[in-house]
Formats: sequence, C-alpha cells, structure tokens
Amino acid sequence: MGSLQKYYKQSATYKIFSGAFIEFESFLDTLGKITQDGIEVIKCILKGQIDKKELIDQCNRFGITSLPITLSIVGMTSIIVASQVALEMVKQGGSNFVGLLMTILIVREVGVIMSGFAIISMIGSSLASEIATMRVTEQIDAIKVLKVNPIRYLFVPRVLSGIIMMPPVVIIASAVGVIAGAVTANLTSGLTYRAFFDSAWLGIYMKDLGVCILKAITFGGTIALISCSSGYYAKGGAKGVGEATNKAVVWSFVAIVIWDMFFAIAFFF
Repeated sequence: MGSLQKYYKQSATYKIFSGAFIEFESFLDTLGKITQDGIEVIKCILKGQIDKKELIDQCNRFGITSLPITLSIVGMTSIIVASQVALEMVKQGGSNFVGLLMTILIVREVGVIMSGFAIISMIGSSLASEIATMRVTEQIDAIKVLKVNPIRYLFVPRVLSGIIMMPPVVIIASAVGVIAGAVTANLTSGLTYRAFFDSAWLGIYMKDLGVCILKAITFGGTIALISCSSGYYAKGGAKGVGEATNKAVVWSFVAIVIWDMFFAIAFFF
C-alpha cells in the first residue's frame, strides 16, 4: 500500500492536481489579504487618518510622472486603430460614422484600459518593489516598533492617490486619443476634421463619460491596493522583491480586465 501511494505521488496526474490545488490555495490567500488590507484602508480613510504631505507626493507620482507614457500608449493605440478603420469605412460609405466609432471606442474602453496598463507597468510595479524592499530590509518592522500603523502610513496615501489621480489622467489621455484618431483619419482617408468631430458627438452621452470616470476611480484604487499589498507580504530577500513585483503586475492586469467586464455587463449589456 505504501509503495502504491509513493508511486501515485510521483505520477503526472498527482503533480498536476497537487499543483492546481496549491495555486488555488495561493489565489485565495492573496485575495483574502488584499480584501483585508482594503477594509483597513477604508477604515483609515473614514477616520481621517491621512498624511496630507505624503498624499500630495504620491498624487504627483501617480498622475504627473505617469502622464507622458500614458499619453503615448493611448495616442499610439488610437493611431493604430484609426489607420485600420478610417480608410475602410470611407470606402464603404461610412465616413459619417468614423468619428462616432473612434470616440465611443476610446472613451468607453481604449482610454481607460490602456491608461490602466500604463499605470500598472510604471507605477504599480514601482509601488510593489518599493514596499517589498521595505519589508525585506525590515523597515516595516521598524515602523511597527514605533507604533505607527503601516496600513495608514504606506497604503492610504498610495491608494487615495490612485483614486484621485486616475480620472484626470484618463480624461486627458482619452482627449489625446480622440485628437490622434482625428488626425490619423484625415491623413489616411482624407476625412475632414469637421466631419470627424460632428459625428463624434452623435453617440457620446453623459452616461459614457460617467462610466469612464467611475472605471478610472475603480482601476486607480485597485492597482494601488494590489501593488501595495503584494509588496507588503514579500519575503525572501531580493528574490522576494522580484516575485512581489511580478505578482502585483499580473494581479493588477487581471483585476482591471475583470472590473472592465463587470462594468460592460452592468452598463452596456
């Protein structure tokens, strides 16, 4: 019986199911920690335990520092889409709908999603590695010794900065995306700017702008929370810092895509 059990544990089937169980257990553990940290952050915010100076510094980091790369990614994505779509639509007699299609696409999806990806790549990874380094070098333990709440000191300013700064970043990026789409449509298909912007207003409503801002708030807070939480529970020296940064990026990408699906079902299904 013992030899049979030993043989079974060496089989591929056992290794597959064992690995899947370990990954699922890790998933639940990480999700639980992020949820717990999120609740603590909300409690601190409701109690007014906010370091205003640190909040301003993090807002500058989250919004101003990330703006160039965000505008570049959203603008280039808009150029790529417009160059593919505009000429074909004009050929098929759909020139009156080019601006409408591009604007809806950018405001509803491209602007906020691509901004989120840019923020994750630049800011989220930075937050995770910074806090992970503080963890493995025992700086967080020193903060606890000084009887300072690490959640209030590290998480609250960063999560609030994400909530506050993500909407203006998305609005600016979306505006740049629409302008880039108009320029590209004009250069590739000869569509006039007036025709583009006249059609752009046909299908854009306050609901679209409201959902875009609500998405930005949700994405900003989620990215900051996941990044901070991933770094906070890092362990194992330099390798742990790398693993925490990787986890922050992957989880943030997955999270905002899931959030985007929920928003699509809730508001546009």
